Amino acid sequence: MKIVILSANKELYSTKRLKEAAEARGHEAEIINHNETYVVIESGDPKVFYGDHAIEGVDAIIPRIGASVTFYGSNIIRQFEMQKVFTTLSSLALSRSRDKLRATQILSRHGLGIPKTAFAKRPSNIEYLIQQVGGSPLIVKLLEGTQGLGVVLAETRKAAKSVIEAFYGLDANILVQEFIAEAGGSDLRTIVIDGKVVAAFKRQGKEGEFRSNLHRGGSGTLVKLTKEERAAAIGAAKALGLGIAGVDMLQSKRGPLILEVNSSPGLEGVEKATKVDVAGKIIEYIEKGIKKPQSSKKDKIGV
Repeated sequence: MKIVILSANKELYSTKRLKEAAEARGHEAEIINHNETYVVIESGDPKVFYGDHAIEGVDAIIPRIGASVTFYGSNIIRQFEMQKVFTTLSSLALSRSRDKLRATQILSRHGLGIPKTAFAKRPSNIEYLIQQVGGSPLIVKLLEGTQGLGVVLAETRKAAKSVIEAFYGLDANILVQEFIAEAGGSDLRTIVIDGKVVAAFKRQGKEGEFRSNLHRGGSGTLVKLTKEERAAAIGAAKALGLGIAGVDMLQSKRGPLILEVNSSPGLEGVEKATKVDVAGKIIEYIEKGIKKPQSSKKDKIGV
């Protein structure tokens, strides 16, 4: 089987592990920078080119699309989909999961636990927005932020108002969310593959840091999920149409609250914390998916 890993950096841990895992199972694996590919669209003949040649003979793709090129990456994926190439991430699911507001709305519609969230362009009275999420402290989150960047904890109403006004002054799109104090600066990162939780660990922010991201200096430890937490992670991935997902949750007094659903979760933190061969499980997912007949059922999640 020929597998193409779409990644802008072949030296990334996740990219290298996926290639190693594919080759270990006897497959041909090639890393191609999706930013350097282009599509040629003709009637009945969709092609993706890399340099002077079309990328052909591909059985499956593993998209590792950066947040800054979501629009371009989703269109590259779509071109492969038109060729009936198996993909671990659909173009629609990528676009859906990368839009934090859209994803939050979908999770809410499916009855999954989320922190209370508010969104507005320019409310006439910011005080109302703050009041709706329970007052201060609260979280202000850039819709385009990743890895904990663009996430601000406002500890007082005055600070919250100043931060919100500053973001609006930059014409930025933001979410305002309630702060879950009992989480204690930690969250759960779960990896869901094909409707099953295959690995999970607890991320703890460094002292004085409310964000638990490993990129922000947090640490990871093995954890056993409750039945409710496991169901929430699986439900979130399913709601967003993701075969593979990193689901981040807070432990709260009212049960697990989903913070974010990542369509291209990093593998380094979870593999080192849990000792689970997540890359290998992704290749197994591809092998299983290739054997299934192509489904004609349309994605009914049209939001």
